[in-house]
Amino acid sequence: MPRPSALDELMRRLTANDIAIIPGALETVRSNDTNHRYRQSSDFYYLTGYDEPEAIAVIRPAHEEHPYILFVRPRDAEKEVWDGERAGVEGAKEIYGADEAFPIAEFEAKLPELLTGRSNLIYRLGTHPNLDQNVIKHLALLRAMTRKGIVAPLTVTDTATVIHEMRVTKTDDELKLIERAAQISAEAHVAAMKAIKPGMYEYEVEALVEYVFRKNGCDAASYGSIVGGGNNATVLHYVRNDRELKDGDLVLLDAGAEYKSYAGDITRTFPVNGKFTEAQREIYELVLEAQTACVAGVRPGISMDELYNLSVEILTAGMIRLGLLEGDAAKLIEEGAHKKFYMHKLGHFIGMDVHDVGAYYRDGKPRPLEAGIVVTIEPGLYISQEAENVPDKYRGIGVRIEDNVVVTTEGGRVLTGDVPKSVEEIEALMGGAKANAAH
Repeated sequence: MPRPSALDELMRRLTANDIAIIPGALETVRSNDTNHRYRQSSDFYYLTGYDEPEAIAVIRPAHEEHPYILFVRPRDAEKEVWDGERAGVEGAKEIYGADEAFPIAEFEAKLPELLTGRSNLIYRLGTHPNLDQNVIKHLALLRAMTRKGIVAPLTVTDTATVIHEMRVTKTDDELKLIERAAQISAEAHVAAMKAIKPGMYEYEVEALVEYVFRKNGCDAASYGSIVGGGNNATVLHYVRNDRELKDGDLVLLDAGAEYKSYAGDITRTFPVNGKFTEAQREIYELVLEAQTACVAGVRPGISMDELYNLSVEILTAGMIRLGLLEGDAAKLIEEGAHKKFYMHKLGHFIGMDVHDVGAYYRDGKPRPLEAGIVVTIEPGLYISQEAENVPDKYRGIGVRIEDNVVVTTEGGRVLTGDVPKSVEEIEALMGGAKANAAH
Protein backbone atom coordinates (compact mmCIF):
# COMPACT_ATOMS: atom_id res chain seq x y z
CA MET A 1 0.00 0.00 0.00
CA PRO A 2 1.37 3.48 -0.82
CA ARG A 3 2.01 5.95 1.98
CA PRO A 4 -0.80 8.42 2.73
CA SER A 5 -0.38 11.66 0.75
CA ALA A 6 -0.22 13.71 3.96
CA LEU A 7 2.83 11.72 5.04
CA ASP A 8 4.56 12.40 1.73
CA GLU A 9 3.79 16.10 2.13
CA LEU A 10 5.25 16.08 5.64
CA MET A 11 8.44 14.48 4.32
CA ARG A 12 8.70 17.23 1.70
CA ARG A 13 8.44 19.86 4.42
CA LEU A 14 11.07 18.33 6.70
CA THR A 15 14.80 18.67 6.16
CA ALA A 16 17.27 15.84 5.78
CA ASN A 17 18.41 16.24 9.40
CA ASP A 18 14.91 16.14 10.90
CA ILE A 19 13.20 13.27 12.65
CA ALA A 20 9.52 13.36 13.59
CA ILE A 21 8.08 11.18 16.35
CA ILE A 22 4.28 11.17 16.34
CA PRO A 23 2.44 9.06 18.94
CA GLY A 24 -1.09 7.79 18.57
CA ALA A 25 -3.80 8.49 21.13
CA LEU A 26 -3.85 6.60 24.40
CA GLU A 27 -6.84 4.59 25.56
CA THR A 28 -8.73 6.35 28.36
CA VAL A 29 -10.55 4.75 31.28
CA ARG A 30 -14.28 5.39 31.49
CA SER A 31 -14.83 3.61 34.79
CA ASN A 32 -12.98 0.89 36.68
CA ASP A 33 -11.86 -1.60 34.00
CA THR A 34 -13.79 -0.26 31.00
CA ASN A 35 -12.50 2.30 28.52
CA HIS A 36 -14.10 5.01 26.47
CA ARG A 37 -14.67 4.11 22.84
CA TYR A 38 -11.30 4.59 21.20
CA ARG A 39 -10.69 7.57 18.93
CA GLN A 40 -7.30 7.94 17.27
CA SER A 41 -5.27 11.15 17.57
CA SER A 42 -6.17 13.42 14.67
CA ASP A 43 -2.54 14.17 13.83
CA PHE A 44 -1.60 10.49 13.88
CA TYR A 45 -4.58 9.39 11.79
CA TYR A 46 -4.06 12.26 9.34
CA LEU A 47 -0.52 11.07 8.66
CA THR A 48 -0.89 7.29 8.86
CA GLY A 49 -4.53 6.22 8.56
CA TYR A 50 -3.77 3.79 11.41
CA ASP A 51 -6.58 3.61 13.96
CA GLU A 52 -5.38 1.24 16.68
CA PRO A 53 -4.04 2.30 20.10
CA GLU A 54 -0.46 1.87 21.30
CA ALA A 55 1.24 3.13 18.16
CA ILE A 56 4.07 5.53 17.33
CA ALA A 57 5.14 6.79 13.91
CA VAL A 58 8.75 7.77 13.19
CA ILE A 59 9.47 9.80 10.05
CA ARG A 60 13.04 10.29 8.79
CA PRO A 61 12.82 11.81 5.29
CA ALA A 62 16.49 11.31 4.44
CA HIS A 63 16.69 7.65 5.40
CA GLU A 64 17.24 5.64 2.24
CA GLU A 65 15.61 2.37 3.30
CA HIS A 66 13.11 3.11 6.04
CA PRO A 67 11.98 6.77 6.11
CA TYR A 68 8.64 5.76 7.66
CA ILE A 69 8.49 3.38 10.62
CA LEU A 70 5.50 2.29 12.67
CA PHE A 71 5.72 0.81 16.16
CA VAL A 72 2.48 -1.07 16.85
CA ARG A 73 0.85 -3.76 18.94
CA PRO A 74 1.81 -7.22 17.66
CA ARG A 75 -0.80 -9.82 16.80
CA ASP A 76 -2.08 -11.64 19.89
CA ALA A 77 -4.60 -14.43 19.33
CA GLU A 78 -5.85 -14.47 22.92
CA LYS A 79 -6.38 -10.70 23.17
CA GLU A 80 -7.94 -10.54 19.71
CA VAL A 81 -10.69 -12.89 20.95
CA TRP A 82 -11.69 -10.16 23.40
CA ASP A 83 -10.93 -6.94 21.53
CA GLY A 84 -10.92 -7.79 17.83
CA GLU A 85 -8.34 -8.32 15.13
CA ARG A 86 -5.13 -6.30 15.09
CA ALA A 87 -3.10 -5.26 12.06
CA GLY A 88 0.10 -6.26 13.82
CA VAL A 89 3.63 -5.60 12.62
CA GLU A 90 3.10 -7.12 9.16
CA GLY A 91 -0.19 -5.29 8.72
CA ALA A 92 1.51 -2.01 9.55
CA LYS A 93 3.60 -2.50 6.42
CA GLU A 94 1.18 -4.31 4.13
CA ILE A 95 -1.99 -2.37 5.00
CA TYR A 96 -0.71 1.01 6.18
CA GLY A 97 2.37 1.44 3.99
CA ALA A 98 5.12 1.60 6.61
CA ASP A 99 8.62 0.97 5.25
CA GLU A 100 9.41 -0.94 8.43
CA ALA A 101 7.50 -1.85 11.56
CA PHE A 102 8.30 -3.15 15.03
CA PRO A 103 6.39 -4.14 18.17
CA ILE A 104 5.63 -1.13 20.32
CA ALA A 105 7.57 -2.67 23.22
CA GLU A 106 10.80 -2.20 21.23
CA PHE A 107 10.44 1.55 20.79
CA GLU A 108 12.48 2.69 23.78
CA ALA A 109 15.37 0.33 22.98
CA LYS A 110 15.51 1.63 19.40
CA LEU A 111 15.06 5.30 20.33
CA PRO A 112 18.79 6.17 20.75
CA GLU A 113 19.61 4.75 17.35
CA LEU A 114 16.70 6.64 15.78
CA LEU A 115 17.76 9.96 17.31
CA THR A 116 21.47 9.64 16.56
CA GLY A 117 22.61 11.72 13.61
CA ARG A 118 19.57 14.00 13.66
CA SER A 119 19.82 17.70 14.51
CA ASN A 120 16.13 18.52 15.00
CA LEU A 121 13.34 16.50 16.62
CA ILE A 122 9.73 17.19 15.62
CA TYR A 123 7.74 16.20 18.69
CA ARG A 124 4.90 17.57 20.82
CA LEU A 125 5.71 17.67 24.52
CA GLY A 126 2.99 17.54 27.14
CA THR A 127 0.44 15.12 25.68
CA HIS A 128 2.12 11.76 26.51
CA PRO A 129 3.95 12.20 29.85
CA ASN A 130 5.53 8.72 29.93
CA LEU A 131 6.76 9.01 26.36
CA ASP A 132 8.02 12.53 27.13
CA GLN A 133 10.21 11.13 29.91
CA ASN A 134 11.75 8.53 27.60
CA VAL A 135 12.42 11.02 24.83
CA ILE A 136 13.94 13.60 27.20
CA LYS A 137 16.06 10.93 28.93
CA HIS A 138 17.56 9.67 25.70
CA LEU A 139 18.09 13.16 24.31
CA ALA A 140 20.07 14.04 27.44
CA LEU A 141 22.14 10.86 27.25
CA LEU A 142 23.00 11.40 23.60
CA ARG A 143 23.80 15.08 24.07
CA ALA A 144 26.23 14.13 26.82
CA MET A 145 28.13 12.05 24.26
CA THR A 146 28.76 14.84 21.74
CA ARG A 147 32.49 14.90 22.67
CA LYS A 148 32.65 11.35 21.33
CA GLY A 149 31.32 12.51 17.98
CA ILE A 150 27.70 11.58 18.58
CA VAL A 151 25.26 13.90 16.79
CA ALA A 152 21.97 14.32 18.66
CA PRO A 153 19.00 16.69 18.20
CA LEU A 154 19.77 20.06 19.79
CA THR A 155 16.34 21.48 19.05
CA VAL A 156 12.84 20.14 19.62
CA THR A 157 10.16 21.60 17.36
CA ASP A 158 6.47 21.32 18.21
CA THR A 159 4.58 19.27 15.63
CA ALA A 160 1.99 22.07 15.54
CA THR A 161 4.36 24.23 13.53
CA VAL A 162 4.41 21.67 10.71
CA ILE A 163 1.52 19.21 10.87
CA HIS A 164 -1.12 21.60 12.18
CA GLU A 165 -0.34 24.08 9.44
CA MET A 166 -0.68 21.27 6.90
CA ARG A 167 -4.13 20.51 8.30
CA VAL A 168 -5.46 24.09 8.04
CA THR A 169 -6.18 24.01 4.30
CA LYS A 170 -8.11 20.96 3.19
CA THR A 171 -7.49 18.79 0.15
CA ASP A 172 -10.34 17.95 -2.23
CA ASP A 173 -10.64 14.52 -0.60
CA GLU A 174 -10.88 16.07 2.84
CA LEU A 175 -13.51 18.55 1.68
CA LYS A 176 -15.64 15.66 0.41
CA LEU A 177 -15.53 14.04 3.86
CA ILE A 178 -16.34 17.31 5.63
CA GLU A 179 -19.21 17.91 3.23
CA ARG A 180 -20.58 14.44 3.96
CA ALA A 181 -20.31 15.09 7.70
CA ALA A 182 -22.18 18.35 7.15
CA GLN A 183 -24.92 16.63 5.12
CA ILE A 184 -25.47 14.00 7.81
CA SER A 185 -25.49 16.68 10.52
CA ALA A 186 -28.07 18.61 8.50
CA GLU A 187 -30.27 15.54 8.11
CA ALA A 188 -30.24 15.08 11.87
CA HIS A 189 -31.23 18.70 12.54
CA VAL A 190 -34.12 18.48 10.09
CA ALA A 191 -35.28 15.25 11.76
CA ALA A 192 -35.21 17.00 15.15
CA MET A 193 -37.24 19.95 13.87
CA LYS A 194 -39.86 17.58 12.47
CA ALA A 195 -40.11 15.42 15.59
CA ILE A 196 -39.86 17.87 18.47
CA LYS A 197 -42.97 18.74 20.49
CA PRO A 198 -43.84 19.99 23.98
CA GLY A 199 -43.39 17.31 26.62
CA MET A 200 -40.34 15.72 25.01
CA TYR A 201 -37.12 15.75 26.96
CA GLU A 202 -33.88 17.25 25.75
CA TYR A 203 -32.23 13.82 25.86
CA GLU A 204 -34.86 12.47 23.44
CA VAL A 205 -33.76 15.06 20.89
CA GLU A 206 -30.13 14.16 21.58
CA ALA A 207 -30.94 10.48 21.02
CA LEU A 208 -32.71 11.24 17.75
CA VAL A 209 -29.91 13.29 16.20
CA GLU A 210 -27.24 10.81 17.25
CA TYR A 211 -29.34 7.95 15.85
CA VAL A 212 -29.29 9.74 12.49
CA PHE A 213 -25.51 10.08 12.77
CA ARG A 214 -25.03 6.37 13.39
CA LYS A 215 -27.61 5.37 10.78
CA ASN A 216 -25.49 7.18 8.20
CA GLY A 217 -22.27 5.40 9.11
CA CYS A 218 -20.75 7.85 11.57
CA ASP A 219 -18.70 6.52 14.46
CA ALA A 220 -20.00 9.17 16.83
CA ALA A 221 -21.00 12.76 17.31
CA SER A 222 -18.07 15.10 16.75
CA TYR A 223 -18.66 16.61 20.23
CA GLY A 224 -21.19 16.37 23.04
CA SER A 225 -24.57 17.38 21.63
CA ILE A 226 -26.13 20.50 23.14
CA VAL A 227 -29.92 20.48 23.46
CA GLY A 228 -30.94 23.54 25.47
CA GLY A 229 -34.61 24.29 25.96
CA GLY A 230 -35.79 27.59 27.40
CA ASN A 231 -33.25 29.24 29.68
CA ASN A 232 -30.82 26.35 29.12
CA ALA A 233 -30.18 27.82 25.68
CA THR A 234 -28.40 30.72 27.39
CA VAL A 235 -25.73 28.33 28.76
CA LEU A 236 -23.11 28.20 26.01
CA HIS A 237 -21.91 24.61 26.44
CA TYR A 238 -24.95 23.12 28.17
CA VAL A 239 -24.77 19.31 27.93
CA ARG A 240 -26.97 17.95 30.74
CA ASN A 241 -29.84 17.61 28.28
CA ASP A 242 -32.27 16.42 30.96
CA ARG A 243 -35.00 19.06 31.02
CA GLU A 244 -38.54 18.71 29.69
CA LEU A 245 -39.19 20.93 26.67
CA LYS A 246 -42.04 23.31 27.35
CA ASP A 247 -44.72 24.73 25.08
CA GLY A 248 -43.68 28.28 24.17
CA ASP A 249 -39.94 27.71 24.64
CA LEU A 250 -37.17 27.88 22.09
CA VAL A 251 -34.70 25.01 21.89
CA LEU A 252 -31.09 25.50 20.86
CA LEU A 253 -29.68 22.41 19.14
CA ASP A 254 -25.92 22.37 18.58
CA ALA A 255 -24.89 18.98 17.21
CA GLY A 256 -22.58 17.60 14.55
CA ALA A 257 -21.67 14.22 13.11
CA GLU A 258 -18.16 12.82 12.80
CA TYR A 259 -17.78 11.03 9.48
CA LYS A 260 -14.56 9.11 8.84
CA SER A 261 -12.80 11.33 11.41
CA TYR A 262 -14.08 14.64 9.96
CA ALA A 263 -16.52 16.85 11.85
CA GLY A 264 -19.77 18.61 11.13
CA ASP A 265 -20.97 21.37 13.46
CA ILE A 266 -24.43 22.94 13.11
CA THR A 267 -26.53 25.03 15.46
CA ARG A 268 -30.17 25.88 14.92
CA THR A 269 -32.63 27.47 17.32
CA PHE A 270 -36.34 26.84 16.85
CA PRO A 271 -39.64 26.87 18.78
CA VAL A 272 -40.68 23.70 20.57
CA ASN A 273 -44.27 24.16 19.41
CA GLY A 274 -43.32 25.19 15.88
CA LYS A 275 -44.24 28.86 16.17
CA PHE A 276 -42.02 31.77 17.23
CA THR A 277 -43.42 34.33 19.65
CA GLU A 278 -42.94 37.98 18.72
CA ALA A 279 -40.08 38.40 21.21
CA GLN A 280 -38.38 35.19 20.09
CA ARG A 281 -38.69 36.26 16.48
CA GLU A 282 -37.10 39.65 17.18
CA ILE A 283 -34.03 38.13 18.82
CA TYR A 284 -33.82 35.34 16.26
CA GLU A 285 -33.98 37.62 13.24
CA LEU A 286 -31.32 39.90 14.69
CA VAL A 287 -28.94 36.95 15.08
CA LEU A 288 -29.87 35.74 11.60
CA GLU A 289 -29.10 39.18 10.17
CA ALA A 290 -25.61 39.03 11.67
CA GLN A 291 -25.04 35.43 10.61
CA THR A 292 -26.18 36.04 7.04
CA ALA A 293 -23.93 39.07 6.67
CA CYS A 294 -20.91 37.24 8.04
CA VAL A 295 -21.45 34.18 5.84
CA ALA A 296 -21.68 36.51 2.84
CA GLY A 297 -18.41 38.12 3.93
CA VAL A 298 -16.36 34.91 3.88
CA ARG A 299 -13.67 35.16 1.21
CA PRO A 300 -9.90 34.77 0.82
CA GLY A 301 -7.99 37.57 2.51
CA ILE A 302 -10.52 38.43 5.21
CA SER A 303 -9.84 37.35 8.79
CA MET A 304 -12.14 35.81 11.35
CA ASP A 305 -11.54 38.88 13.52
CA GLU A 306 -12.87 41.15 10.78
CA LEU A 307 -15.97 39.00 10.42
CA TYR A 308 -16.43 38.94 14.19
CA ASN A 309 -16.26 42.75 14.27
CA LEU A 310 -18.99 42.84 11.62
CA SER A 311 -21.19 40.60 13.76
CA VAL A 312 -20.60 42.84 16.79
CA GLU A 313 -21.62 45.94 14.83
CA ILE A 314 -24.86 44.36 13.61
CA LEU A 315 -25.78 42.80 16.96
CA THR A 316 -24.98 45.95 18.93
CA ALA A 317 -27.12 48.14 16.67
CA GLY A 318 -29.93 45.60 16.98
CA MET A 319 -29.65 45.36 20.75
CA ILE A 320 -29.95 49.14 21.00
CA ARG A 321 -33.05 48.99 18.80
CA LEU A 322 -34.62 46.28 21.00
CA GLY A 323 -33.76 47.98 24.28
CA LEU A 324 -31.18 45.44 25.46
CA LEU A 325 -28.46 48.11 25.35
CA GLU A 326 -28.58 51.88 25.63
CA GLY A 327 -26.14 54.45 24.30
CA ASP A 328 -23.93 55.16 21.32
CA ALA A 329 -23.10 52.04 19.32
CA ALA A 330 -19.42 52.84 18.77
CA LYS A 331 -18.88 53.61 22.45
CA LEU A 332 -20.72 50.46 23.54
CA ILE A 333 -18.57 48.34 21.23
CA GLU A 334 -15.40 50.01 22.53
CA GLU A 335 -16.51 49.22 26.10
CA GLY A 336 -17.41 45.62 25.20
CA ALA A 337 -21.02 46.06 26.28
CA HIS A 338 -22.15 43.46 23.74
CA LYS A 339 -20.30 40.76 25.69
CA LYS A 340 -23.08 40.76 28.25
CA PHE A 341 -25.20 38.92 25.68
CA TYR A 342 -22.63 37.83 23.04
CA MET A 343 -19.79 36.26 25.00
CA HIS A 344 -17.96 34.20 22.38
CA LYS A 345 -16.14 34.77 19.12
CA LEU A 346 -17.77 34.29 15.73
CA GLY A 347 -16.45 30.84 14.86
CA HIS A 348 -13.51 28.51 14.41
CA PHE A 349 -11.70 26.27 11.96
CA ILE A 350 -13.28 22.86 11.50
CA GLY A 351 -11.83 19.63 10.13
CA MET A 352 -10.68 16.45 11.86
CA ASP A 353 -11.22 18.26 15.16
CA VAL A 354 -14.44 20.20 15.59
CA HIS A 355 -12.31 23.07 16.94
CA ASP A 356 -9.61 22.41 14.40
CA VAL A 357 -5.91 23.11 14.68
CA GLY A 358 -3.86 25.88 13.12
CA ALA A 359 -2.76 29.37 14.05
CA TYR A 360 -5.47 32.03 14.12
CA TYR A 361 -2.80 34.73 14.41
CA ARG A 362 0.57 35.19 12.73
CA ASP A 363 3.14 37.63 14.05
CA GLY A 364 0.44 39.03 16.32
CA LYS A 365 -1.92 39.75 13.41
CA PRO A 366 -5.16 37.94 12.51
CA ARG A 367 -4.60 35.25 9.90
CA PRO A 368 -6.27 35.94 6.52
CA LEU A 369 -8.53 33.15 5.32
CA GLU A 370 -7.40 31.11 2.33
CA ALA A 371 -9.19 28.87 -0.16
CA GLY A 372 -9.51 25.39 1.33
CA ILE A 373 -10.05 26.51 4.92
CA VAL A 374 -13.37 25.50 6.48
CA VAL A 375 -14.84 27.65 9.24
CA THR A 376 -17.98 27.92 11.33
CA ILE A 377 -19.98 31.14 11.40
CA GLU A 378 -22.04 31.15 14.60
CA PRO A 379 -23.11 34.44 16.20
CA GLY A 380 -25.57 34.31 19.07
CA LEU A 381 -27.41 36.24 21.77
CA TYR A 382 -28.03 34.80 25.24
CA ILE A 383 -30.38 36.62 27.62
CA SER A 384 -30.69 34.63 30.81
CA GLN A 385 -33.61 34.76 33.19
CA GLU A 386 -31.35 36.59 35.66
CA ALA A 387 -30.23 39.29 33.21
CA GLU A 388 -30.56 42.79 34.63
CA ASN A 389 -32.04 45.85 32.96
CA VAL A 390 -33.59 44.07 30.00
CA PRO A 391 -37.20 43.92 28.79
CA ASP A 392 -38.95 41.04 30.52
CA LYS A 393 -40.19 39.57 27.24
CA TYR A 394 -36.62 38.68 26.24
CA ARG A 395 -35.62 36.87 29.44
CA GLY A 396 -34.72 33.22 28.99
CA ILE A 397 -34.15 33.51 25.24
CA GLY A 398 -30.94 32.09 23.81
CA VAL A 399 -30.31 31.99 20.07
CA ARG A 400 -27.33 30.76 18.09
CA ILE A 401 -27.24 30.04 14.36
CA GLU A 402 -24.25 28.17 12.96
CA ASP A 403 -23.19 26.97 9.54
CA ASN A 404 -20.04 25.36 8.14
CA VAL A 405 -18.51 27.38 5.31
CA VAL A 406 -15.61 26.43 3.03
CA VAL A 407 -13.52 29.28 1.69
CA THR A 408 -13.20 29.19 -2.10
CA THR A 409 -11.51 31.52 -4.55
CA GLU A 410 -14.96 33.00 -5.30
CA GLY A 411 -16.02 33.42 -1.66
CA GLY A 412 -17.70 31.20 0.91
CA ARG A 413 -19.68 28.04 0.11
CA VAL A 414 -22.11 26.91 2.80
CA LEU A 415 -21.98 23.16 3.45
CA THR A 416 -24.90 23.05 5.89
CA GLY A 417 -27.58 24.90 3.94
CA ASP A 418 -29.97 21.94 3.94
CA VAL A 419 -31.25 22.96 7.37
CA PRO A 420 -33.94 25.70 7.29
CA LYS A 421 -32.79 28.97 8.77
CA SER A 422 -35.37 31.69 8.21
CA VAL A 423 -38.35 31.98 10.54
CA GLU A 424 -40.73 31.23 7.68
CA GLU A 425 -38.80 28.14 6.54
CA ILE A 426 -38.57 26.75 10.06
CA GLU A 427 -42.25 27.31 10.82
CA ALA A 428 -43.25 25.80 7.48
CA LEU A 429 -41.16 22.67 8.03
CA MET A 430 -42.32 22.17 11.61
CA GLY A 431 -45.93 22.99 10.81
CA GLY A 432 -45.96 20.59 7.88
CA ALA A 433 -44.46 17.81 9.96
CA LYS A 434 -47.04 18.29 12.71
CA ALA A 435 -49.88 18.36 10.20
CA ASN A 436 -48.71 15.09 8.65
CA ALA A 437 -48.36 13.52 12.10
CA ALA A 438 -51.96 14.46 12.91
CA HIS A 439 -53.30 12.49 9.96
